Amino acid sequence: MQLKYQSRPKAILLLEDGKVFEGKAAGKIGTTTGEICFNTGMTGYQEIFTDPSYYGQIVVMTNVHVGNYGIEESEVESDSIKIAGMVCKKFNDGFSRKRAQQSLQEYFEKDGIVSISEVDTRAIVRYIRDKGAMNCVISSENTNIEDLKKILAKVPSMAGLELSSKVCTKQPYEFGDPKSAHKVAVIDFGVKKNILRSLAERGCYLKVFPMKTTLKEMEAFNPDGFMLSNGPGDPSVMKEEMNLVKQVVDSGKPVFGICLGHQLLAESQGIKTYKMHAGHRGINHPVKNLISGKCEITSQNHGFSIKAEDVTSNPNIEATHVNLNDNTIEGIRLKNKPVFSVQYHPEACPGPYDSRYLFDQFVENIVKSKKQVPV
Repeated sequence: MQLKYQSRPKAILLLEDGKVFEGKAAGKIGTTTGEICFNTGMTGYQEIFTDPSYYGQIVVMTNVHVGNYGIEESEVESDSIKIAGMVCKKFNDGFSRKRAQQSLQEYFEKDGIVSISEVDTRAIVRYIRDKGAMNCVISSENTNIEDLKKILAKVPSMAGLELSSKVCTKQPYEFGDPKSAHKVAVIDFGVKKNILRSLAERGCYLKVFPMKTTLKEMEAFNPDGFMLSNGPGDPSVMKEEMNLVKQVVDSGKPVFGICLGHQLLAESQGIKTYKMHAGHRGINHPVKNLISGKCEITSQNHGFSIKAEDVTSNPNIEATHVNLNDNTIEGIRLKNKPVFSVQYHPEACPGPYDSRYLFDQFVENIVKSKKQVPV
């Protein structure tokens, strides 16, 4: 049964340091926990909620209205909602778009997503920016603060947490046209559907492999290149995956990494990652391409980054992109191999298309590589 605004019960948002916000329930009535983060995008909430990189996180939506254009079945980035919960100012009961099939309330109830509305999201974002990322609990069934503190005390920190295995495919599958000019092996750490679509649109036939795979299994597909996908969690604890990525790089074939794939590529080359103060999440982050000198507006979703000093001291690695807000490294490439990666999301969804040229660059690397292979 759909909750109406007037009938929504009280809900509590409790942060790890004891800060409390009171609001009204949205979505499923219940209790949920996770790391709190915020997204500054003004649109694209359905893509955000289904992005596997958000697994284990409670997302604060900074746009005032959420749910106003409803839910459209085709606008998903995975097979289900991946956020642990949602925080917003105004949670819309109805929706205006004719193409939409259901309301956000119905969508959240179906997937069991507990949320809170009618809170001051500006104050929450300012608080997180000051204090940094931390765990939190939302409850609309138990508003006793002491009880919620006990629940929250049992939630593990995102630092040191491996989460990709919770969202990646369990079995290999194929995507695209088998008659395409190129074949790409995708290592799924929590891949967004639009990464697959972006490659397929550029003449690539894909086989998506679970993160617990081997180079031998992927080579049986005879790929022309490798894609390292996005995903959730702390890359520094994914030792087996780092080793797999190193093997992929050593194969000599073109490699393209996005987000977690970028971080694992860096780790495989001796560049360390670290937990950021609050992370980057939104669709308006300015990034400069250090090779072309051009700037682009990017879609981002990450709470970890790679150490700039490690990039600078590595003679085989070149920084290709930098964030213009905080100067963090946003892209790297290997000087002696057709291998590169970016921290942000060139496939967007949601977000601008400024960075889609990176998929073209990857395909160009594949074409060049194939021409160099002796017949």
